[in-house]
Amino acid sequence: MKPLRIATAQFEHYNNDKLRNRESLRQLAEQAKQQNAQVVAFHECCLSGYAFVRSLSFTELQAVAEPVPDGESTQWLIQLARELDLTLLAGLFERDEAGKVYNTYVCVDASGLVARYRKLHPFIHPELTPGDEYTTFTIHGWKCGMLICYDNNILENARATRLLGADVLFMPHVTMGTPSTRPGAGFFAANWNDRETDPTSLRHEFDGLKGRAWLMKWLPARAYDNALYAVFSNAIGMDDDQLKNGCSMILDPFGDIIAECRHLGNEVITTTCVPEKLTQAGGYRYQQARRPELYRDIFNQPHTPEQKVVWLPSDSSKK
Repeated sequence: MKPLRIATAQFEHYNNDKLRNRESLRQLAEQAKQQNAQVVAFHECCLSGYAFVRSLSFTELQAVAEPVPDGESTQWLIQLARELDLTLLAGLFERDEAGKVYNTYVCVDASGLVARYRKLHPFIHPELTPGDEYTTFTIHGWKCGMLICYDNNILENARATRLLGADVLFMPHVTMGTPSTRPGAGFFAANWNDRETDPTSLRHEFDGLKGRAWLMKWLPARAYDNALYAVFSNAIGMDDDQLKNGCSMILDPFGDIIAECRHLGNEVITTTCVPEKLTQAGGYRYQQARRPELYRDIFNQPHTPEQKVVWLPSDSSKK
């Protein structure tokens, strides 16, 4: 494999304003092209917006969702990939022929749809249908996989995707600054509208336990344990009445951050992934040393997954 130039982006999406979101995505893709990127990853449901759907009826949710790949948003993304000669990854709500709605992430290039992944553990709306399979695909000779937001918190998903051959894991999110029983968690108290006059307060919170410090508890481990490149993409700014802090970044198979968005606003960063690290990293040796006969039956024990909607409560004071 040859080195691969991957970019990850963050931007403030506008809920149910697909045209405005496309414009932000286009601007960042063009910037990534100027950075000599070959691949650009955007966040979960970036084309449609995210948290606003929690207040919609199922009929209204279906109206927001689109077919994939024949829907307008996916076709627009394919056309942009052709114009810029880039591989693009982005999220949206998908509606299938039976009317089911999924939280979906797509990869496209000049040839059309490369891959589609449906979130395995969706929430935000009770009528979202969970996906039922992992997805792997190839970009410029590199085997890749996708897991959307909460899917990445279940470590078996990351390991399964790696065992299916993925050397790069795309991890689109809309996360951080949410209620949790975890010490230090909760809504961001700083005001997003003060980001130019008081960036210090925002950065202090964004980097603390409500934000980046929580991310650092687990994200490097996904890359390190599985000896893969982790491409984390996240929203920044207001998502409905929830403030998000970006921190889009790329980690190498050693679990080290090799590129990260640090601007308090829309940004894209690009780095080079080299194949040598995939086998140099400790996680590669650990995977070769596995003894699945010891735990195969443990993993196969009967289990009923807890599948419930997680509602994000209103916090309009943070606008």
